[in-house]
Amino acid sequence: MKTFVSHCLAFVMASGLTFASAVDAPAQNLFAPRLVVNDRVITNYEFEQRVRFLTILGATGDIEKQAMDALIDDKIRLEAAERAGLKATESQVAAGMEEFAGRANLSAEAFVAELGKAGVAPETFRDFVHAGLVWRELMRARFGAEARPSDTAIDRAITRQTRRATIRLLLSEIIIPAPPGQEADALALAREISRTARGETAFAQAARSYSASSSAERGGRIDWVPLQNLPPTLGPLLLTLSPGQVSDPLKIPNAVALFQVRAIDETSEPAPAGIEVEYAELFLPDDGDFAGQLGRITTRADDCDDLYTVMRGASEQQLRRVTLPLAQVPQDVGLELARLDAGEISTSVTPGGARRVLMLCARRPITEEPINRNRIAQALVNQTISAAADAYLADLRANALIREP
Repeated sequence: MKTFVSHCLAFVMASGLTFASAVDAPAQNLFAPRLVVNDRVITNYEFEQRVRFLTILGATGDIEKQAMDALIDDKIRLEAAERAGLKATESQVAAGMEEFAGRANLSAEAFVAELGKAGVAPETFRDFVHAGLVWRELMRARFGAEARPSDTAIDRAITRQTRRATIRLLLSEIIIPAPPGQEADALALAREISRTARGETAFAQAARSYSASSSAERGGRIDWVPLQNLPPTLGPLLLTLSPGQVSDPLKIPNAVALFQVRAIDETSEPAPAGIEVEYAELFLPDDGDFAGQLGRITTRADDCDDLYTVMRGASEQQLRRVTLPLAQVPQDVGLELARLDAGEISTSVTPGGARRVLMLCARRPITEEPINRNRIAQALVNQTISAAADAYLADLRANALIREP
């Protein structure tokens, strides 16, 4: 997120960009109600501001829908926190703003100044942070006690970590597209497949019918993948499965993924503490010339340096090179990189209608650090609270009265 926000703000600062939103309301109607969530009003102004805010952060897809969904969720979060008697102090909100701005290596004051150049008011940023703060406090109060892991759970997590590099998996995958507005349908389909696709043949048939991945024509089958190459949130999930079993649906950006374990193999290789990946990310128009451009890239680019030569003159927004611990790589990107060796590429369609080309530059082990039981325990707590919070918010939203004024 830090790199993501940094690039967005760097682009804004360099270009002096401002946004004229298609949803701008006439001045006299700015504070008119646009939607009512229970008894809380979302005004035209709040909506327009959230659209600008998401745009400045580089959101893609149907930004207006994302903005309205986020505002509805914030109203529900604030109402739930108030019912529980929770409020954030001014100092807590200020600290939250500093923390968020710090992801872009900026102070809150500098971050607000850059947002202002794009027409985003300081109050919009403050309200965004405030809603997140009180919701986190409510979730800790509501689910924190039951989320505390036992010593046995921590020991199992440590064991999984130390075994990560000694295991490789033979997998099949189904990647179901979930564009904005169709997330619920994609999730329902994934759950049905997970429940009914028994055996490799049934899973392969489902992959050919529903998967958007390049592996679909092979029935979703992909080659052996070292566990250490997979996103850290996915590895522990797959280790709970026996050969032939199918995972629960996994939400990734703009899609829902299912995995079937076909085989598990253990090796005697030493286990590194973690993996760092360096990769190049290129966005190309999804038009009639895409195949030709991709052909030129694969012919002329054997590594990431060559990619920059082939795409000479590409902007930072079109082509960038990233080095991150695998745990910090976006999950959809991590899934693509997991199956690549250095110099290999993969392509996928993004919600904005572009094609994303990924090239793996390098994959390196991270220097081992001592095992920190407290850190592992906190990670388990965060996972449990996050899952409970998602379910609780979905329940609150299903029971909320959301109407036009």
